[in-house]
Amino acid sequence: MPLEAATDAGPPTDRAPEHVDVLIIGAGISGIGAAWRIQHKMPRKSFLIVEARGDLGGTWDLFRYPGIRSDSDMHTLGFDFKPWLEAKAIADGPSIKRYLRETVEENRIDRRIRFGHRVKRLSWDSNTAQWTAEIDTDAGPRRITAGFVVSGAGYYRYDRGYTPDFKAIERFRGQVVHPQLWPEDLDYADKRVLVIGSGATAVTIVPEIAKTAAHVTMLQRSPTYMITRPSVDAIASTLRKVLPRRAAYAMSRLKNIGLQLIGFRMARKQPQKMKEQLLTLVREQLPKDYDVETHFTPRYNPWDQRLCLVPDGDFFKAVSEGRATLVTDEIETFTEAGVTLNSGDSIEADIVVTATGLELQLLGGAELVVDGTPVNLPDTVVYRGMMFSGVPNLANVFGYTNASWTLRSDLVAERVCRLIRRMDHLGEAQATPVHPDPASAVTPFLDFSSGYVTRAMDRFPKQGDRAPWRINQNYLLDLFEIRYGRIEDGALKYGALAGASPRPSHAKAAPAEPKPEQASPETVAAE
Repeated sequence: MPLEAATDAGPPTDRAPEHVDVLIIGAGISGIGAAWRIQHKMPRKSFLIVEARGDLGGTWDLFRYPGIRSDSDMHTLGFDFKPWLEAKAIADGPSIKRYLRETVEENRIDRRIRFGHRVKRLSWDSNTAQWTAEIDTDAGPRRITAGFVVSGAGYYRYDRGYTPDFKAIERFRGQVVHPQLWPEDLDYADKRVLVIGSGATAVTIVPEIAKTAAHVTMLQRSPTYMITRPSVDAIASTLRKVLPRRAAYAMSRLKNIGLQLIGFRMARKQPQKMKEQLLTLVREQLPKDYDVETHFTPRYNPWDQRLCLVPDGDFFKAVSEGRATLVTDEIETFTEAGVTLNSGDSIEADIVVTATGLELQLLGGAELVVDGTPVNLPDTVVYRGMMFSGVPNLANVFGYTNASWTLRSDLVAERVCRLIRRMDHLGEAQATPVHPDPASAVTPFLDFSSGYVTRAMDRFPKQGDRAPWRINQNYLLDLFEIRYGRIEDGALKYGALAGASPRPSHAKAAPAEPKPEQASPETVAAE
């Protein structure tokens, strides 16, 4: 159930807009992490989280398909300020949501969340140095103004997933289900199930459904790299026995960050060697005569797309035991009983699961307007992987493609706090990234070959070829650039209220960056 203390519908439309210092969009991992940072590093700042759905959790509340679990270890997907204490490092969706709920309750963030608040439009006014968020709620439209906006709304549409335009799909007499809209009452026991797709969702669903289904067939156009990891981290378990929980968690987190970085670097430096190692591990988990070349050998290099994590080898066990069959082919047409493939073969099914991807979007689909002019995101260049050129006082959280999402979302939240404190110290009300030549930045926002990514990049900002306009896929590099790097990097221009002339952030007279403000006794008492 949603948190009782967080269901305030907000002020009526005939009153002046509610105002906060920072407005956070989304009550998932990104939004909760940003709220914690603001609360601890800027305790005098007011903030609200607005969440379109009826409960917290984001992805971990939305997806309800069988077997839903993390595709990263919880020592890095979890927050650095709240140790993950459960035995399983590869956790199921309900456990992750429970962890997030504990986080907001322990830190009293639940009182700052407004559920059922969908942001439709964000409008910036330079004269007041404020954003106005126009919000749809069940009780009618609402407005909230804020000095700074942090979007933790993720990168995909929550109301629908992507399904290709399959020929004659309406002819199929069975049930068609997309994992993003999984029916709670779907009964697949003793049914023939066809799962279309080869990504993490399909690889998760297949072994779980295969436990009770008559048979599961996974149909893929092309293979994906898979890697098996134990769901329980033996080293982390040992560290918890001999060290205080925070120290054990920190060491486990550091260990896994290092392994992620080493693996990705090897994939980039020696892709063929990495490919051979991954396929060797696959062969070891399948029957000796299995056609690994056809069904498990991708056409791309490792980490050109995200690797699929297989906890405890469950997917390979389902295939080896004959409970699941892997078919590599393409659909020619749907039929009443299933599908006909380009090869001429057919697959009969009672249920078809279209694990065919996401529809990407930023800012939860909200329209973005600056001083009356709509912002076209593809015309902007991303700054520090978190702000858009020409757009003041707005940060968008976007995690890593090659590591845990939370690692980067934590850094973005820290950088936002540093920037706001810097603006306060300078007596400025707005900070805008200014790219010297946006037309010269033609590199896609993400250098990733997955279909769901390439379909959407024409609607995303661009990135440049050097800092601070390049998006790093390297946590250690970001750690130094975002957490410890200078705010005054020459790319930000500050401005005061009422159209005061903006000033370059690298002006020589700029004082040193302030230390984090401390909560006064009065503030603590009020909390």
